[in-house]
Amino acid sequence: MKYFSKMLILMLLFTQSVWTQNELLFFQTNWGFEGSWQAFFLKTKSSGYDGVEVWLPKNARVQQEVSKGLKKHQLKVIYLCGTNKSLSFKESLLAYENDLKKVIVQKPYAINSHTGSDFFSFEQNMKFLKLANDLSNKYNIPIHHETHRGRFSYALPETKRYLNSDSAFRLTLDISHWMVVHESLLAQQQQLLDEVMERTDHVHARVGFEEGPQVNNPKAPEWDKALNRHLSIWESIILSHWKKGKPMTITTEFGPPNYLPTAPFTQKPLSNQWEANVFIMKAIKEQMNISN
Repeated sequence: MKYFSKMLILMLLFTQSVWTQNELLFFQTNWGFEGSWQAFFLKTKSSGYDGVEVWLPKNARVQQEVSKGLKKHQLKVIYLCGTNKSLSFKESLLAYENDLKKVIVQKPYAINSHTGSDFFSFEQNMKFLKLANDLSNKYNIPIHHETHRGRFSYALPETKRYLNSDSAFRLTLDISHWMVVHESLLAQQQQLLDEVMERTDHVHARVGFEEGPQVNNPKAPEWDKALNRHLSIWESIILSHWKKGKPMTITTEFGPPNYLPTAPFTQKPLSNQWEANVFIMKAIKEQMNISN
């Protein structure tokens, strides 16, 4: 009897380990969505997402509406927060702290941060990173700093400089920004990229290319090279997390016009933003041999 009890416990532990190891959660952006919050939540859930990534509404009533909608549709939330680059450094740092605390009160799954500025000094940007890390540790809510043009992390070698100076903070990797900054798919910079990927806990999945942060339609065969490069990078990050028994989160983040290319004169979008994001989610699942 003891033998069978031990075997059952081992089987349960193994099953739990495999489940955790293979956990991959997808989040949808409301960037460009023109309907109501409830319509957004309903469409997100029916499209197969696990959660949403949005900016926290400033209005308290709307915050309550969002909270109720998330519970109703059983969706997780990653809230966005960012440095106001139009303010002076001291004003910006104070505003950033206040905004982070407002988001933390909501107890999100995680926070994605647009941190610092490419016009702030190294030392000034480090203060934003330290502040976020202190709050993350105090309230036990992950804060991921997005690789983004215009921020401390606007370029690969510059981001590596910050990583070398502080071993604590973690990244959201939006590799599409670096593709256009460096006018490259970064195939020759794999060692640097590997070091960055080791510090990545969240991904923004959008396909960029050498001359822009977003292809006009990820389904089009002319973008296969760029798509496959992105899928390869994302796969490496996911597998790294799974090997450590950690879940991985991905936000599909194809944007609306004018991020999404449009036809001249008519300004008609060249593809459907929502369909592009769902396509990317399915492409990643296929890459990772996930059936549902």
